[in-house]
Amino acid sequence: MLKKNNVVRLVLIFTLIMGISSLVIMLSNTLMARNNSYITVDAETMKLVQLDPPKDGDPIAIVDTTLGEYRFVLYPQYSPNAVANFTELANQGYYNNTYVFHSESGVYSAAGAPNKNGNANDNSHELVERELHQDLWPFKGAVLAMNTTVKRNFKEKFLGGGTYYNGSRFMTVNTIDFTDEIKQELIDISESKDLANAFIEKGGVPNFSQQLTVIGQTYKGFDVVEKLANLEANEIGVYKVPVEDVMINSVTISTYSAEDEKTEEAEK
Repeated sequence: MLKKNNVVRLVLIFTLIMGISSLVIMLSNTLMARNNSYITVDAETMKLVQLDPPKDGDPIAIVDTTLGEYRFVLYPQYSPNAVANFTELANQGYYNNTYVFHSESGVYSAAGAPNKNGNANDNSHELVERELHQDLWPFKGAVLAMNTTVKRNFKEKFLGGGTYYNGSRFMTVNTIDFTDEIKQELIDISESKDLANAFIEKGGVPNFSQQLTVIGQTYKGFDVVEKLANLEANEIGVYKVPVEDVMINSVTISTYSAEDEKTEEAEK
């Protein structure tokens, strides 16, 4: 009788443990669904909008640097809060005479900081919730709002998840070196062959996929994008700071006009 009671007790304990485990898994999935850490990508409905040229009337940003100018189309329809934050700062002249404070071995550059070490002066524009979208990817020329922090409550610290934020500073993607091995791996693991081929043909940084908010896509000035990513730099803290100061002279928000672009080219 004693042995039977022990067996019953063990069964009850095991059942309780399994029930708690199921509850933890369920809570974890629920928490992940409620934060902005993950999105579901549907290959059948995904549109690679960055492969399309800008259209008349599209909002654009013109970034004038000490190494030249590049232009990118903005995506307020996909990343409304980050684009609004960037646009507001640009219109205020915030980016005038700010630093390109990081240059990552040909892969990307980071800019828009008032201080050479990459710090912002305050947090008034640094807590914009991250916006991820299945139609936006870190192709070559993509402009991304840099993540600033992540906030987690007690359950999220224990089970995972949280809300990520970005701010004023922005990254402009150049590209990794797509070796044959990387190309094949990308094709093998991607649920979308179109997406894999877009990275291979256009360039970019696949590891950044769905990690940062994409606010725009460069359509003019790729030579400047490449220069900014290939600066001689020293590691200072978490950044590779350019040896020689490279500045953002200004960022101008405008609208795209094919006719105006042709006129400007003809006048050069």
